[in-house]
Amino acid sequence: MILRRTLIAAAATLAAFAAHAQSVVLKATDTHPAGYPTVVAVENMGKKLEAATNGRIKMQMFPGAVLGQEKEVVEQTQLGAIQIARISLGVIGPVVPDVNVFNMPFVFRDVAHMRKVIDGPIGDELLQKVTDSPAKLVGLGWMDGGARNLYTKKPVKTPADLAGQKVRMMGNPLFVDTMNAMGGNGIAMAYGEVFTALQTGVIDGAENNPPSYFTANHYNTPAKFYAQTNHLIIPEIFVMSKVTWDKLSKEDQALVKKVSREAQLDQRGLWDKSVADYTAKLKSAGIQFIDVDQKLFFDATAPVRAKYGAQFTDLMKRIGDVK
Repeated sequence: MILRRTLIAAAATLAAFAAHAQSVVLKATDTHPAGYPTVVAVENMGKKLEAATNGRIKMQMFPGAVLGQEKEVVEQTQLGAIQIARISLGVIGPVVPDVNVFNMPFVFRDVAHMRKVIDGPIGDELLQKVTDSPAKLVGLGWMDGGARNLYTKKPVKTPADLAGQKVRMMGNPLFVDTMNAMGGNGIAMAYGEVFTALQTGVIDGAENNPPSYFTANHYNTPAKFYAQTNHLIIPEIFVMSKVTWDKLSKEDQALVKKVSREAQLDQRGLWDKSVADYTAKLKSAGIQFIDVDQKLFFDATAPVRAKYGAQFTDLMKRIGDVK
């Protein structure tokens, strides 16, 4: 009788576990809007997880920062309230300093070089450092954030052309110093203030990739010259809550890793199409794309790499050696 009750209880427990296992929903978030390459890549990843587990694991995406900006998102992910988040390196850098190497100006020769680095041993090592850190996050993969170029009211071909021009940069001393070294006057400013600042003359230019230049409507300001400096090529990262990760079986962890790698490559194709589409739209709108001698800007920013990259000397050499 006791054995029968024990078996019944065990069966009920297994049934309850199975029912719970069939209803796992991974909440994913991104500050980028719906349809953006990083969002679509993670959504596709969720579809693969659902198909591979016969619906046992599902994903629900919340784009457009509806769950908060990155600082709040990271905190919620650390607690397990959010399961997957695409974030910038800025919020990871304080905990895993090595990822800051990707913020260096001209640390990558071009986008193709950056992709080889994040796809190879260095990319894997940095993901593992995130996972092994106290951040309570598991590094799943990298996303292509594109190459950042200058858009200004006057054409820029050399560092000398930036003299006296106030250019908005992301609010990090490294980036402000980068613009100053390139010949301009770096101004830290919130992204949402850039359009009005360009219109009113508070700043003379800003810098970003073609999709952002278009979607933020910055091309509809007097800043209509787009100098292709590629001074910053910064990948982004997507992570899983360690709380959630530790609850997954080894098999499910392996599956998540597999589809994460596929998402990393999937996003790339989406990104390339986005850049091509928005570049065509910008040119149709009369934006003048300017080819520059990047070596002039590379040489000008050598002091920035020396100042901020001193602790990454070996890592920067390894990145440079990637062919």
